[in-house]
Amino acid sequence: WQLPLNRKLKNQLKSDIADLKNVGDRYGGAILAGLFLEEFVGDTPWAHLDIAGPAFLGKSCDTHLPVGGTGFGVATLMELALLK
Repeated sequence: WQLPLNRKLKNQLKSDIADLKNVGDRYGGAILAGLFLEEFVGDTPWAHLDIAGPAFLGKSCDTHLPVGGTGFGVATLMELALLK
């Protein structure tokens, strides 16, 4: 579903050093990431896929998902791209 871009959270992206920082408080990570990305896309349609949680395995689940990066969502995105 489409997550809201809660503008109240945008203050967490302020930085004393950079234009923006790509980190915030503990809560609202997916929304903060969306707010961060929004700063760079202009009028281009975009989407933020929050896949950080399932993107890495600390231990093997079965034969096709070893320890480390899972590539979660890559096959789905490739199928979507091939439909266009």
